[in-house]
Amino acid sequence: MPAVPTTSRSRTPAGVFPANPGQAGMIIAAFTGLLYLTGAADMVLGGALSREGIRPRQLDGLDGVLWAPLLHAGWQHLVANTIPVLVLGFFVLANGVGQFLAVTATVWLVGGVGTWLTGTPGTVNLGASVLVLGWLMFLLCRGFFSDRTGQIVLAVVLFAFWGGMLWRVLPGHIAISWQGHLFGALGGLLAGWLVARADRPVRTSVS
Repeated sequence: MPAVPTTSRSRTPAGVFPANPGQAGMIIAAFTGLLYLTGAADMVLGGALSREGIRPRQLDGLDGVLWAPLLHAGWQHLVANTIPVLVLGFFVLANGVGQFLAVTATVWLVGGVGTWLTGTPGTVNLGASVLVLGWLMFLLCRGFFSDRTGQIVLAVVLFAFWGGMLWRVLPGHIAISWQGHLFGALGGLLAGWLVARADRPVRTSVS
């Protein structure tokens, strides 16, 4: 008999909102709380933690890749990142904690290593904005890669609110690590492509 190609999915169709919004809210709130605890500890320690960010092209600054997104240059810096972290992180949790961790790890590593390789020597780079730009780019491109209407609508809404943040990937103010923003966004782009690729229909043959 002839083989008839069909399509099937091995995973639950990707959504826009978390299936368990309460759990997703608690997870991203806990992560945000960790940022504030780190900020409080840094204040008590006289700014010692904020000196442990990424120091470009210095071997003793490479471990900053692990810590930089958790550290901030003062409360104003942290407060500015709080709402984007809460909102974007919540939507990244739409398809479960596993995907959230995978996307965040991709953004974290690509953003951190890219900053270490290309950042301005003699500077310390830190802040959750690398995650913010990465999560935003992930949410913007994921729907277009996967061609899902709900995710495309979400992308349009998020772009209307926070699309202006994408200008941060360009060189600008000397005190702003545009390299971290650029590579964080590239990490989100990569994560969006990988997630959409894994979620595409799998062709099978039925005889």
